[in-house]
Amino acid sequence: MNNEQQVSTTDAAHHSTDRLIRIFGRFVGTGYLIYLLLLIPDIARSSEVVPGWWTPVTVAVVFGTGFAFAASTFHPSIGVIRIAGSVAALAFPIMALLWWVAWDGETFDQAGTFLSVFPGLAALAAATVWHPVPAFIHMSVSVVLVQLANQAVREPFPRSNIIAEIFFAMMFCTVFVAATLAAVRTGRILDATISTTHDDAARAAAATAREVERERFDALIHDEVMSSLLAVARHGRTPSLARQARSTLLHLDDLTTGTVSETFSADETLAQLRSAATTVDESIDFTVHEGALERTEHYPAETVRAIAAALAEALRNSLIHAQASERSVSARLAPSTLQVTVQDNGIGFDRRSVPPHRLGVAVSIEGRMRQLDGGSAEIESSTAGTTVRLGWKR
Repeated sequence: MNNEQQVSTTDAAHHSTDRLIRIFGRFVGTGYLIYLLLLIPDIARSSEVVPGWWTPVTVAVVFGTGFAFAASTFHPSIGVIRIAGSVAALAFPIMALLWWVAWDGETFDQAGTFLSVFPGLAALAAATVWHPVPAFIHMSVSVVLVQLANQAVREPFPRSNIIAEIFFAMMFCTVFVAATLAAVRTGRILDATISTTHDDAARAAAATAREVERERFDALIHDEVMSSLLAVARHGRTPSLARQARSTLLHLDDLTTGTVSETFSADETLAQLRSAATTVDESIDFTVHEGALERTEHYPAETVRAIAAALAEALRNSLIHAQASERSVSARLAPSTLQVTVQDNGIGFDRRSVPPHRLGVAVSIEGRMRQLDGGSAEIESSTAGTTVRLGWKR
Protein backbone atom coordinates (compact mmCIF):
# COMPACT_ATOMS: atom_id res chain seq x y z
CA MET A 1 0.00 0.00 0.00
CA ASN A 2 1.49 3.34 -0.96
CA ASN A 3 1.46 6.52 1.14
CA GLU A 4 -1.54 7.99 -0.70
CA GLN A 5 -3.56 4.86 -0.04
CA GLN A 6 -2.53 4.91 3.64
CA VAL A 7 -3.66 8.51 4.05
CA SER A 8 -6.96 7.75 2.33
CA THR A 9 -7.55 4.73 4.59
CA THR A 10 -6.68 6.71 7.71
CA ASP A 11 -9.03 9.56 6.80
CA ALA A 12 -11.86 7.13 6.16
CA ALA A 13 -11.16 5.32 9.45
CA HIS A 14 -11.55 8.57 11.49
CA HIS A 15 -14.15 10.36 9.41
CA SER A 16 -16.72 10.85 12.20
CA THR A 17 -14.20 12.06 14.79
CA ASP A 18 -12.58 14.47 12.34
CA ARG A 19 -15.94 15.90 11.36
CA LEU A 20 -16.93 16.48 14.99
CA ILE A 21 -13.60 18.19 15.70
CA ARG A 22 -14.15 20.52 12.76
CA ILE A 23 -17.70 21.33 13.91
CA PHE A 24 -16.62 22.05 17.50
CA GLY A 25 -13.66 24.10 16.26
CA ARG A 26 -15.98 26.38 14.32
CA PHE A 27 -18.35 26.57 17.28
CA VAL A 28 -15.49 27.65 19.56
CA GLY A 29 -14.32 30.25 17.03
CA THR A 30 -17.84 31.66 16.82
CA GLY A 31 -17.96 31.84 20.61
CA TYR A 32 -14.72 33.82 20.71
CA LEU A 33 -16.15 36.31 18.21
CA ILE A 34 -19.36 36.78 20.23
CA TYR A 35 -17.48 37.24 23.51
CA LEU A 36 -15.10 39.73 21.88
CA LEU A 37 -18.00 41.89 20.73
CA LEU A 38 -19.80 41.66 24.08
CA LEU A 39 -16.72 42.36 26.21
CA ILE A 40 -15.41 45.45 24.42
CA PRO A 41 -16.49 47.79 27.31
CA ASP A 42 -14.99 45.44 29.94
CA ILE A 43 -11.77 45.08 27.95
CA ALA A 44 -11.40 48.87 27.82
CA ARG A 45 -12.03 49.19 31.57
CA SER A 46 -9.65 46.36 32.47
CA SER A 47 -6.82 48.10 30.66
CA GLU A 48 -6.79 50.70 33.45
CA VAL A 49 -5.50 48.27 36.11
CA VAL A 50 -2.62 46.76 34.10
CA PRO A 51 0.21 48.17 31.96
CA GLY A 52 -0.72 49.20 28.43
CA TRP A 53 0.93 46.18 26.78
CA TRP A 54 -1.09 43.48 28.55
CA THR A 55 -4.60 44.22 27.24
CA PRO A 56 -3.85 44.39 23.49
CA VAL A 57 -1.49 41.40 23.73
CA THR A 58 -4.08 39.37 25.62
CA VAL A 59 -6.86 40.25 23.19
CA ALA A 60 -4.64 39.40 20.22
CA VAL A 61 -3.34 36.15 21.71
CA VAL A 62 -6.52 34.78 23.31
CA PHE A 63 -9.04 35.79 20.67
CA GLY A 64 -6.62 35.48 17.76
CA THR A 65 -5.80 31.85 18.57
CA GLY A 66 -9.54 31.14 18.93
CA PHE A 67 -10.18 32.55 15.46
CA ALA A 68 -7.18 30.63 14.11
CA PHE A 69 -8.62 27.41 15.56
CA ALA A 70 -11.88 28.00 13.70
CA ALA A 71 -10.05 28.87 10.47
CA SER A 72 -7.88 25.73 10.74
CA THR A 73 -10.97 23.52 10.55
CA PHE A 74 -11.05 24.21 6.82
CA HIS A 75 -7.57 22.72 6.43
CA PRO A 76 -7.54 19.14 5.07
CA SER A 77 -5.12 17.88 7.74
CA ILE A 78 -6.63 17.01 11.11
CA GLY A 79 -3.16 17.34 12.63
CA VAL A 80 -3.10 21.05 11.82
CA ILE A 81 -6.51 21.47 13.46
CA ARG A 82 -5.36 19.70 16.62
CA ILE A 83 -2.31 21.95 16.86
CA ALA A 84 -4.43 25.08 16.40
CA GLY A 85 -6.88 23.87 19.05
CA SER A 86 -4.06 23.16 21.49
CA VAL A 87 -2.60 26.63 20.95
CA ALA A 88 -6.01 28.22 21.54
CA ALA A 89 -6.48 26.18 24.71
CA LEU A 90 -3.05 27.02 26.14
CA ALA A 91 -3.21 30.72 25.25
CA PHE A 92 -5.95 31.38 27.82
CA PRO A 93 -4.24 30.10 31.02
CA ILE A 94 -0.90 31.58 29.90
CA MET A 95 -2.37 35.06 29.54
CA ALA A 96 -4.36 34.61 32.76
CA LEU A 97 -1.10 33.79 34.52
CA LEU A 98 0.63 36.80 32.96
CA TRP A 99 -2.10 39.03 34.45
CA TRP A 100 -0.45 38.50 37.80
CA VAL A 101 2.84 39.65 36.33
CA ALA A 102 1.27 42.74 34.75
CA TRP A 103 -0.94 43.84 37.67
CA ASP A 104 0.64 46.49 39.84
CA GLY A 105 -1.11 45.28 43.00
CA GLU A 106 -2.41 48.73 43.86
CA THR A 107 -5.12 49.49 41.26
CA PHE A 108 -8.47 47.74 41.81
CA ASP A 109 -11.63 47.09 39.80
CA GLN A 110 -14.93 45.99 41.31
CA ALA A 111 -16.04 44.29 38.04
CA GLY A 112 -12.98 42.04 37.87
CA THR A 113 -10.97 40.92 34.86
CA PHE A 114 -12.72 40.23 31.57
CA LEU A 115 -11.00 36.82 31.27
CA SER A 116 -13.16 35.48 34.11
CA VAL A 117 -16.21 35.61 31.84
CA PHE A 118 -15.24 32.82 29.43
CA PRO A 119 -12.74 30.27 30.83
CA GLY A 120 -15.09 27.51 29.63
CA LEU A 121 -14.62 28.53 26.01
CA ALA A 122 -10.90 27.80 26.13
CA ALA A 123 -11.73 24.57 27.95
CA LEU A 124 -14.00 23.61 25.03
CA ALA A 125 -11.06 24.02 22.68
CA ALA A 126 -9.02 21.73 24.94
CA ALA A 127 -11.85 19.16 25.14
CA THR A 128 -12.14 19.14 21.34
CA VAL A 129 -8.52 18.16 20.68
CA TRP A 130 -7.31 16.60 23.98
CA HIS A 131 -8.20 13.56 26.02
CA PRO A 132 -10.51 13.96 29.06
CA VAL A 133 -7.93 14.15 31.87
CA PRO A 134 -5.77 16.97 30.42
CA ALA A 135 -8.94 18.76 29.29
CA PHE A 136 -10.38 18.81 32.84
CA ILE A 137 -7.01 19.82 34.27
CA HIS A 138 -6.89 22.71 31.81
CA MET A 139 -10.40 23.77 32.76
CA SER A 140 -9.64 23.64 36.48
CA VAL A 141 -6.41 25.62 36.19
CA SER A 142 -8.04 28.27 33.99
CA VAL A 143 -11.03 28.70 36.30
CA VAL A 144 -8.88 28.95 39.44
CA LEU A 145 -6.49 31.46 37.85
CA VAL A 146 -9.19 33.90 36.69
CA GLN A 147 -11.27 33.58 39.87
CA LEU A 148 -8.24 34.28 42.05
CA ALA A 149 -7.43 37.28 39.84
CA ASN A 150 -10.99 38.53 40.29
CA GLN A 151 -10.74 38.11 44.05
CA ALA A 152 -7.48 40.05 44.14
CA VAL A 153 -8.56 42.95 41.92
CA ARG A 154 -11.80 43.41 43.92
CA GLU A 155 -10.10 43.44 47.30
CA PRO A 156 -11.29 46.84 48.62
CA PHE A 157 -14.86 46.17 47.49
CA PRO A 158 -17.45 43.72 48.86
CA ARG A 159 -16.54 40.25 47.66
CA SER A 160 -18.29 36.89 47.47
CA ASN A 161 -16.91 33.61 48.79
CA ILE A 162 -13.96 32.56 46.56
CA ILE A 163 -14.70 28.85 47.08
CA ALA A 164 -18.29 29.31 45.95
CA GLU A 165 -17.17 31.34 42.94
CA ILE A 166 -14.69 28.67 41.86
CA PHE A 167 -17.18 25.86 42.48
CA PHE A 168 -19.93 27.57 40.47
CA ALA A 169 -17.59 28.35 37.57
CA MET A 170 -16.26 24.77 37.60
CA MET A 171 -19.76 23.29 37.50
CA PHE A 172 -20.86 25.62 34.72
CA CYS A 173 -17.83 24.83 32.56
CA THR A 174 -17.98 21.09 33.32
CA VAL A 175 -21.39 20.76 31.64
CA PHE A 176 -20.07 21.96 28.30
CA VAL A 177 -16.67 20.27 28.54
CA ALA A 178 -18.25 16.92 29.43
CA ALA A 179 -20.72 17.21 26.56
CA THR A 180 -17.90 17.96 24.13
CA LEU A 181 -15.78 15.07 25.39
CA ALA A 182 -18.77 12.72 25.16
CA ALA A 183 -19.50 13.76 21.59
CA VAL A 184 -15.89 13.31 20.48
CA ARG A 185 -15.72 9.96 22.28
CA THR A 186 -18.89 8.87 20.48
CA GLY A 187 -17.23 9.79 17.21
CA ARG A 188 -14.19 7.69 18.10
CA ILE A 189 -16.40 4.74 19.03
CA LEU A 190 -18.31 5.07 15.76
CA ASP A 191 -15.06 5.21 13.79
CA ALA A 192 -13.71 2.18 15.64
CA THR A 193 -16.96 0.31 14.96
CA ILE A 194 -16.84 1.20 11.27
CA SER A 195 -13.18 0.21 11.06
CA THR A 196 -13.89 -3.11 12.78
CA THR A 197 -16.85 -3.72 10.50
CA HIS A 198 -14.73 -3.03 7.43
CA ASP A 199 -12.03 -5.38 8.72
CA ASP A 200 -14.61 -8.09 9.41
CA ALA A 201 -16.12 -7.58 5.97
CA ALA A 202 -12.68 -7.81 4.36
CA ARG A 203 -11.95 -11.04 6.23
CA ALA A 204 -15.37 -12.43 5.30
CA ALA A 205 -14.81 -11.47 1.67
CA ALA A 206 -11.43 -13.18 1.72
CA ALA A 207 -12.96 -16.30 3.26
CA THR A 208 -15.77 -16.23 0.70
CA ALA A 209 -13.25 -15.85 -2.11
CA ARG A 210 -11.33 -18.85 -0.82
CA GLU A 211 -14.55 -20.85 -0.55
CA VAL A 212 -15.60 -19.86 -4.09
CA GLU A 213 -12.16 -20.86 -5.36
CA ARG A 214 -12.42 -24.20 -3.59
CA GLU A 215 -15.91 -24.74 -5.02
CA ARG A 216 -14.63 -23.86 -8.50
CA PHE A 217 -11.88 -26.42 -8.11
CA ASP A 218 -14.27 -29.07 -6.74
CA ALA A 219 -16.75 -28.39 -9.54
CA LEU A 220 -14.05 -28.60 -12.17
CA ILE A 221 -12.78 -31.91 -10.81
CA HIS A 222 -16.29 -33.32 -10.53
CA ASP A 223 -17.89 -31.88 -13.65
CA GLU A 224 -15.06 -32.08 -16.15
CA VAL A 225 -12.16 -34.22 -14.94
CA MET A 226 -14.31 -37.08 -13.64
CA SER A 227 -16.73 -36.72 -16.54
CA SER A 228 -13.88 -36.99 -19.04
CA LEU A 229 -12.42 -40.04 -17.31
CA LEU A 230 -15.79 -41.80 -17.16
CA ALA A 231 -16.49 -41.02 -20.81
CA VAL A 232 -13.09 -42.39 -21.85
CA ALA A 233 -13.70 -45.53 -19.79
CA ARG A 234 -17.01 -46.17 -21.56
CA HIS A 235 -16.32 -45.03 -25.10
CA GLY A 236 -12.56 -45.04 -25.46
CA ARG A 237 -10.60 -42.26 -27.14
CA THR A 238 -12.69 -40.24 -29.58
CA PRO A 239 -12.06 -36.81 -31.18
CA SER A 240 -14.89 -35.28 -29.15
CA LEU A 241 -13.52 -36.61 -25.86
CA ALA A 242 -10.03 -35.47 -26.78
CA ARG A 243 -11.35 -31.93 -27.26
CA GLN A 244 -13.19 -32.19 -23.94
CA ALA A 245 -10.00 -33.29 -22.19
CA ARG A 246 -8.06 -30.36 -23.68
CA SER A 247 -10.80 -27.99 -22.52
CA THR A 248 -10.55 -29.44 -19.00
CA LEU A 249 -6.80 -28.87 -18.96
CA LEU A 250 -7.33 -25.27 -20.02
CA HIS A 251 -9.77 -24.79 -17.13
CA LEU A 252 -7.17 -26.20 -14.73
CA ASP A 253 -4.71 -23.65 -16.07
CA ASP A 254 -7.29 -20.90 -15.52
CA LEU A 255 -7.43 -21.77 -11.82
CA THR A 256 -3.70 -21.08 -11.44
CA THR A 257 -3.96 -17.72 -13.22
CA GLY A 258 -7.20 -16.60 -11.55
CA THR A 259 -9.07 -16.29 -14.85
CA VAL A 260 -12.87 -16.37 -14.72
CA SER A 261 -14.47 -17.25 -18.04
CA GLU A 262 -17.47 -15.27 -19.18
CA THR A 263 -17.89 -17.36 -22.32
CA PHE A 264 -17.40 -21.01 -23.24
CA SER A 265 -16.05 -22.33 -26.50
CA ALA A 266 -17.96 -25.05 -28.33
CA ASP A 267 -15.77 -27.74 -26.75
CA GLU A 268 -16.17 -26.24 -23.30
CA THR A 269 -19.94 -26.01 -23.81
CA LEU A 270 -20.15 -29.66 -24.73
CA ALA A 271 -18.03 -30.54 -21.73
CA GLN A 272 -20.41 -28.67 -19.44
CA LEU A 273 -23.49 -30.32 -20.93
CA ARG A 274 -21.95 -33.80 -20.94
CA SER A 275 -20.81 -33.32 -17.36
CA ALA A 276 -24.30 -32.29 -16.23
CA ALA A 277 -25.81 -35.36 -17.89
CA THR A 278 -23.28 -37.93 -16.67
CA THR A 279 -23.41 -36.53 -13.14
CA VAL A 280 -27.06 -37.61 -12.95
CA ASP A 281 -26.79 -40.80 -15.04
CA GLU A 282 -23.32 -42.18 -15.78
CA SER A 283 -24.69 -44.52 -18.46
CA ILE A 284 -26.63 -41.85 -20.32
CA ASP A 285 -26.52 -41.95 -24.12
CA PHE A 286 -25.15 -38.48 -24.99
CA THR A 287 -25.24 -37.54 -28.68
CA VAL A 288 -23.71 -34.43 -30.23
CA HIS A 289 -24.87 -32.80 -33.47
CA GLU A 290 -22.42 -30.10 -34.41
CA GLY A 291 -23.30 -29.57 -38.07
CA ALA A 292 -21.44 -26.67 -39.66
CA LEU A 293 -20.39 -25.23 -36.29
CA GLU A 294 -17.24 -23.11 -36.31
CA ARG A 295 -14.73 -24.28 -33.71
CA THR A 296 -14.19 -20.65 -32.70
CA GLU A 297 -17.85 -20.18 -31.75
CA HIS A 298 -18.38 -19.06 -28.15
CA TYR A 299 -21.47 -19.10 -25.94
CA PRO A 300 -22.28 -17.08 -22.80
CA ALA A 301 -21.14 -18.99 -19.72
CA GLU A 302 -24.32 -18.06 -17.84
CA THR A 303 -26.44 -19.51 -20.64
CA VAL A 304 -24.47 -22.75 -20.79
CA ARG A 305 -24.65 -23.23 -17.01
CA ALA A 306 -28.41 -22.59 -16.97
CA ILE A 307 -29.07 -25.09 -19.76
CA ALA A 308 -26.80 -27.64 -18.08
CA ALA A 309 -28.71 -27.23 -14.79
CA ALA A 310 -32.08 -27.58 -16.53
CA LEU A 311 -30.77 -30.65 -18.38
CA ALA A 312 -29.69 -32.23 -15.10
CA GLU A 313 -33.08 -31.55 -13.53
CA ALA A 314 -34.89 -33.12 -16.46
CA LEU A 315 -32.77 -36.26 -16.14
CA ARG A 316 -33.34 -36.44 -12.39
CA ASN A 317 -37.08 -36.21 -12.90
CA SER A 318 -36.88 -39.02 -15.44
CA LEU A 319 -34.85 -41.23 -13.11
CA ILE A 320 -37.23 -40.67 -10.19
CA HIS A 321 -40.64 -40.68 -11.87
CA ALA A 322 -40.56 -41.98 -15.45
CA GLN A 323 -39.90 -45.70 -14.84
CA ALA A 324 -38.08 -45.60 -18.17
CA SER A 325 -35.82 -48.30 -19.56
CA GLU A 326 -34.14 -45.92 -21.99
CA ARG A 327 -33.20 -42.28 -21.83
CA SER A 328 -30.92 -40.14 -23.92
CA VAL A 329 -29.59 -36.64 -24.36
CA SER A 330 -28.80 -34.97 -27.65
CA ALA A 331 -27.09 -31.61 -28.03
CA ARG A 332 -27.06 -29.53 -31.17
CA LEU A 333 -24.68 -26.59 -31.44
CA ALA A 334 -24.94 -24.02 -34.21
CA PRO A 335 -23.77 -20.44 -34.58
CA SER A 336 -25.63 -18.38 -31.93
CA THR A 337 -27.90 -21.32 -31.12
CA LEU A 338 -27.98 -24.12 -28.54
CA GLN A 339 -30.50 -26.95 -28.44
CA VAL A 340 -30.62 -29.82 -25.94
CA THR A 341 -33.18 -32.60 -26.00
CA VAL A 342 -33.80 -35.05 -23.15
CA GLN A 343 -35.92 -38.12 -24.01
CA ASP A 344 -37.13 -41.22 -22.20
CA ASN A 345 -39.59 -44.01 -22.89
CA GLY A 346 -41.25 -43.88 -19.50
CA ILE A 347 -44.87 -43.67 -18.43
CA GLY A 348 -45.12 -39.94 -18.99
CA PHE A 349 -47.17 -37.49 -16.91
CA ASP A 350 -49.99 -34.98 -17.21
CA ARG A 351 -48.49 -31.52 -16.84
CA ARG A 352 -51.77 -30.20 -15.43
CA SER A 353 -51.82 -32.80 -12.65
CA VAL A 354 -48.45 -31.80 -11.17
CA PRO A 355 -49.07 -30.44 -7.63
CA PRO A 356 -48.19 -26.74 -7.12
CA HIS A 357 -45.56 -27.58 -4.48
CA ARG A 358 -43.60 -29.66 -7.02
CA LEU A 359 -41.21 -27.06 -8.38
CA GLY A 360 -38.85 -29.23 -10.42
CA VAL A 361 -40.53 -28.58 -13.77
CA ALA A 362 -41.98 -25.11 -13.13
CA VAL A 363 -38.89 -23.56 -11.54
CA SER A 364 -35.82 -25.67 -12.24
CA ILE A 365 -36.59 -26.21 -15.94
CA GLU A 366 -39.19 -23.81 -17.33
CA GLY A 367 -38.47 -20.95 -14.92
CA ARG A 368 -34.72 -21.23 -15.34
CA MET A 369 -34.97 -21.12 -19.14
CA ARG A 370 -37.43 -18.19 -19.06
CA GLN A 371 -34.86 -16.15 -17.16
CA LEU A 372 -32.43 -16.51 -20.05
CA ASP A 373 -32.60 -13.87 -22.74
CA GLY A 374 -33.50 -15.99 -25.76
CA GLY A 375 -34.12 -19.15 -23.70
CA SER A 376 -37.04 -21.56 -24.12
CA ALA A 377 -38.28 -24.86 -22.72
CA GLU A 378 -40.83 -27.26 -24.21
CA ILE A 379 -42.10 -30.38 -22.49
CA GLU A 380 -44.10 -33.07 -24.30
CA SER A 381 -45.26 -36.11 -22.36
CA SER A 382 -47.51 -39.08 -23.11
CA THR A 383 -47.76 -42.73 -22.22
CA ALA A 384 -45.02 -43.36 -24.79
CA GLY A 385 -42.49 -41.21 -22.98
CA THR A 386 -41.38 -37.64 -22.27
CA THR A 387 -39.36 -35.20 -24.34
CA VAL A 388 -37.85 -32.03 -22.89
CA ARG A 389 -36.47 -29.51 -25.39
CA LEU A 390 -34.21 -26.75 -24.09
CA GLY A 391 -33.23 -24.02 -26.49
CA TRP A 392 -31.34 -20.73 -26.64
CA LYS A 393 -30.89 -18.28 -29.50
CA ARG A 394 -28.67 -15.21 -29.32
